[in-house]
Amino acid sequence: MSFHLFVKEHVAYVIFQLIMVLFIMSLYWLDGFRNIDTAIYSVVISTLLIFSFLFGRYVKRYSFYHKLLSRPTQMEAALQRDGKSPEQYQVEAYLHGLYRLYQNEVEALYANQNRHLQFMNQWVHQMKTPLSVAELLLQEDGELDKKSMQEEIDRLKRGLDSVLINARLDTFEQDMQIEQVQLKTLVTEIVSENKRLFITHHVYPVISIDEKFIVPTDAKWMRFVIGQFITNAVKYTFEEGKKVHIQATCQQGQVLLKVRDEGIGIPPTDLPRVMKAFFTGENGRKTGESTGMGLYLANEICEKLGHELSIMSEQGKGTIVSVLFQHQPGAERGGNGR
Repeated sequence: MSFHLFVKEHVAYVIFQLIMVLFIMSLYWLDGFRNIDTAIYSVVISTLLIFSFLFGRYVKRYSFYHKLLSRPTQMEAALQRDGKSPEQYQVEAYLHGLYRLYQNEVEALYANQNRHLQFMNQWVHQMKTPLSVAELLLQEDGELDKKSMQEEIDRLKRGLDSVLINARLDTFEQDMQIEQVQLKTLVTEIVSENKRLFITHHVYPVISIDEKFIVPTDAKWMRFVIGQFITNAVKYTFEEGKKVHIQATCQQGQVLLKVRDEGIGIPPTDLPRVMKAFFTGENGRKTGESTGMGLYLANEICEKLGHELSIMSEQGKGTIVSVLFQHQPGAERGGNGR
């Protein structure tokens, strides 16, 4: 099989060499050189030299042809080095590059699948709690406690939003639409959507954002991000009567949005890891409701939108989550908030 491949590859070369020999002999013939024996001798010697060269070339390339014609049993076969010529070395280097590219793509795909699977397993487990509570409320005699039922429904809705965001993150660019968004309007709407959460925990929002702050972002994705900040701020504020401060300032033409709570704060050992996938930390174990994906998804979204997310916290005093939006000319006219 390797010989057939070699012949197919070099048949054009052999024909070309024979034509060249005949062409040279024709020139000598036309120039008056008519010695037939010498011509035949020259053709025979040229042919022997050509086939000797091809035979040596075949021997040298035999292992390379054998590798190409064999059926690979594993991807690592692409890493074998059987080349003897510069061309073969270059082909093998190219194959090694393709193998590394393939390996990186497979690892990224595996990581995404593993993240989705792990997140779904945790999410399903956590959604059992509001479902169980809702089922118990429906089984109770007397009038249905609508307030408690609505709380459990809100928990289910937030969980569903997280699942949808996680599923759409891989196709983020197809679902992104950057537009000029009035920050105060967006934040006010998000706070209004979470008003039952504030009322239930007896925590109060304080919005200090100038109406002139307009930022280039995707309103739908940022709605989830800011909503996640607010949910965390309320969830980890255990004392009643505390406040969640939402404010924006202008720094060198860039808008900085801060969500500051008066909750339990984040332990210093957990702070560097809070934006990693599935990291719940000490606070997550206290509530038993954390999937460890909220801040991870928020950070991923901010990176894709070109915003900078940062977290500062002091245990026992609260946490500040900040988003720095890219330069917006109109932002400089907004002042420093109210």
